[in-house]
Formats: sequence, C-alpha cells, structure tokens
Amino acid sequence: MKVKKNDTVYVVTGKDAGKTGKVLSADPKNNKVVVEGVNVQKKHYKARRQGEVSAIKPQSGPIDASNVMVFCPKCNHGVRVHYVIEGDKKFRACAKCNTNLDEVKPAPVARKAAKAAATDEKAVKRTKKAKAEKAE
Repeated sequence: MKVKKNDTVYVVTGKDAGKTGKVLSADPKNNKVVVEGVNVQKKHYKARRQGEVSAIKPQSGPIDASNVMVFCPKCNHGVRVHYVIEGDKKFRACAKCNTNLDEVKPAPVARKAAKAAATDEKAVKRTKKAKAEKAE
C-alpha cells in the first residue's frame, strides 16, 4: 500500500469522488484508509457519567485504499506513485513529474505560530487606533 498517514489524497470513486483530504490512519492489513471529511458517518455517544451529555457526532469511516490516489502538489491532482532509489535512500515519487512525495513538509506548528504572530500584529494595530482616538 503506497498511501501513508498524513498524506493528502484524492478520492477517485464512491460517493465522495473528487474530494481531497488528509489521511488520518492507514490499515495495510485490511487495505483501508481513513480520510478526513470522506465517508462521514454519525456515531451515537451515550452519557456514561452524571453531568455528561449524550450526542450524535460525525466521524470519518474507512474506505478502500484502491479508491484513493496520492495528491501531488506540483501536478495539482491525484497521481500514481512509484519508488525511486537514490544512493542509500528510497522514497515515493510522482509517476508523472518525479517529485519526491516523502520530502519534509512544513510543520503545522510553524503555521500556527505564523498565524498567531499575524493576529498579534492586528491586535497592536487596533490598540494604536484606539489610543489615537482617545487622544483626539
């Protein structure tokens, strides 16, 4: 199975065909993957303790790995995957453009930090405006 956890995949067939999403878990033994926002099912949760509330929550169910293709950011669509060996390293690559699909991706923490910094700048701008209005 050439699909791994945290890959972005394109759904080829089924009721969610055409959607893309991140792989939440992969089960190579059963050839199944769970993709975020695909095959959404409702799960009923019962209150187990006093004070808890029963709920119906949506969750993603497993789909067959043959129904998804790894999404290549360079080609901008789902592609077949082949393996390339360079020296001591073996990695997955796009069959069309030969882009390394296993290369290090930007950490989600960095994105959150950048977003937090942007919101801090907005807050500073707001306070400067408020101070200017108070001074007038």
